[in-house]
Amino acid sequence: MIAAVVLGTSGILATLVGMKCSKIGGENYNLKGKIAGMGGVFFLLQGMCSMISVSWYAANITQEFFNPEFEGIKYEIGNGLYIGWCSATLAICGGSCLVFACRLGTNENKVLYHDQPPDRGTVYSAAPESHHSATTLNQYGRKAYV
Repeated sequence: MIAAVVLGTSGILATLVGMKCSKIGGENYNLKGKIAGMGGVFFLLQGMCSMISVSWYAANITQEFFNPEFEGIKYEIGNGLYIGWCSATLAICGGSCLVFACRLGTNENKVLYHDQPPDRGTVYSAAPESHHSATTLNQYGRKAYV
């Protein structure tokens, strides 16, 4: 269970570093994707360690409970074990989502569609005013508007 706590903490730290909105790691999104994927692997391992330890403890409880020769305190499966199983399942699901959602491709694989402009550096300016619009403004005055 201690290994699960260490792996979960490592997963949180790696995921926070690998997020696009964090300033750590600069603007290298491929590296950030790999770090986020590594955080997902940490979460997967944390979920597996949690599942193993909680299930092992539940197996010991049921083995002692049904053993007629055991004279110690007999425990029952309680809420703590159910919470442990649920948290391990959620960690496995979250880790798998992080692993499959991490960005491992490069920017060179970007496909331009026909309605997408090739670059964003183009600046468009307004057309120059025609002589006709200047004369109509002077003809009616400033307060004659609709």
